[in-house]
Amino acid sequence: MASRQEQFSGTTEVREAHRFDEAALEAWMRDNVRDYQGPLEVRQFKGGQSNPTYKLITPKRSYVLRRKPPGLLIASAHAVDREYRVITALFAQGFPVAETFGLCTDESVIGTWFYIMDCVEGRIIWDGTFPDVPTSERRKYFDAMNDTIAQLHSIDPVAAGLGDFGKPGNYFARQIGRWSKQYLEDEAAGRVPEMDKLVEWLPANIPPGDESAVVHGDYRCDNMIFHPTEPKVLAVLDWELSTLGHPLADFSYHLMMYRMPPTGTVGLTDVNLSEMNIPTELEYVERYCATVGRNVSDVTANMDFYISYNMFRLAAIVHGIRGRVVRGTASNAHAKAMSATVEPLAKLAWEQALKAGAKG
Repeated sequence: MASRQEQFSGTTEVREAHRFDEAALEAWMRDNVRDYQGPLEVRQFKGGQSNPTYKLITPKRSYVLRRKPPGLLIASAHAVDREYRVITALFAQGFPVAETFGLCTDESVIGTWFYIMDCVEGRIIWDGTFPDVPTSERRKYFDAMNDTIAQLHSIDPVAAGLGDFGKPGNYFARQIGRWSKQYLEDEAAGRVPEMDKLVEWLPANIPPGDESAVVHGDYRCDNMIFHPTEPKVLAVLDWELSTLGHPLADFSYHLMMYRMPPTGTVGLTDVNLSEMNIPTELEYVERYCATVGRNVSDVTANMDFYISYNMFRLAAIVHGIRGRVVRGTASNAHAKAMSATVEPLAKLAWEQALKAGAKG
């Protein structure tokens, strides 16, 4: 079986379902992207489950295009305009994201909304054990991921022009409600017993405390571009799920890698962390807390709930991918295989809920 690196790295010819009028795109870029010079070659990235993503190659530079997928879409999903807004704002704050060059909300150009950003050259790590990184260097890459999410959570949303990027307060309640609704309404994707239990248990057991920061929503190693040879994050990718929210929801989603199996995910449960020179879950929490100024025990006290919530949320997202597979609008060739992970994810989520005090 091909590795995730082989499955998702690089580009391919544009898939039939995601083709568009390339001449119309080039005309738009000539009018809207500063210093654009053609001719234009369009390729599609293999990775990316939700919004189809393309590499736009010109003689002088390369760009990336992110668009909404074609077909019937769930309301509020695939919000490329929000992606464009947050990336543009964070770039101005010195956070590692790609520079943006234009947003198009005129569906007559390629059929959907899209935006153009810089193509940051580097490498994407698709395996959470970082197997191609020398053992002596591996911890530095985990430190770089940790420090980058801490930097994100330390940005003042108001100062960054993102004060209205999300609703204030009650983040966990609103997110649980949102994903529960999406799960329940997507009847084509079917029902899962553990998901049904989590829909009931999670909103009744939210830990106290509320705060707000810019959150990525899908922060993991394969959603960032690393320097070709150094343990440095050059750009964080895939901001579709970003909003204003509780930073510990965002951090614990990233931390979920420690409680996920390695099959098909960036999971570390079967890894000898010491042998691989990867920090433990507690060490990872301690570094984050030291950077952002948090008490470690306050963070660890409710971590089982946070992880359960995030596994539920991820299962709901994958459930949505299953729905797109059924409807024929999934953007990734491997979406069908991913959609089969809904049940295992839901079971893992319920196991965390049991650790957090759920009954039966």
